[in-house]
Amino acid sequence: MRALDWIEKEYRKKKLPRFDIGDTVDVHVKIIEGERERVQLFSGTVIARRHQGLGETFTVRRLVQGEGVERVFPVQSPRVVKVDVKKRGKVRRAKLHYLRDRVGRATRVGERLSGRVLKESKGTEVAPVEKTKTPVEKKPKASPSKEKAETTKK
Repeated sequence: MRALDWIEKEYRKKKLPRFDIGDTVDVHVKIIEGERERVQLFSGTVIARRHQGLGETFTVRRLVQGEGVERVFPVQSPRVVKVDVKKRGKVRRAKLHYLRDRVGRATRVGERLSGRVLKESKGTEVAPVEKTKTPVEKKPKASPSKEKAETTKK
């Protein structure tokens, strides 16, 4: 436990979004223009997550008219209203900065079809699965020598 955790816990969001590196997300950001407030959408691929606690950030990259645009969002910010995961990414890296050098279809990330596998906590008990065998009737096989003898007699 970090030394500042007891101070930071009252400022943390109660419900954090679940997303990983490589996921395609829609980030809903609160924009204040004068006296008006509106929510703006920023869609893209998560290429990095950094830090921890209140200072945790994530970087989202998208292409706009052929130009790459990256934006860094604080996870705990009150301006980040919601993060929707549109597609789960299948990646084997912690940072996807190599996508900056790629253009077009090369920037696509494979899709992870199965959901995240959650590890069971030690306190929970899982009921054992009972495997039952159904009786199967087996026919006795005739020996190969008897089969040959029967076919030659005809």
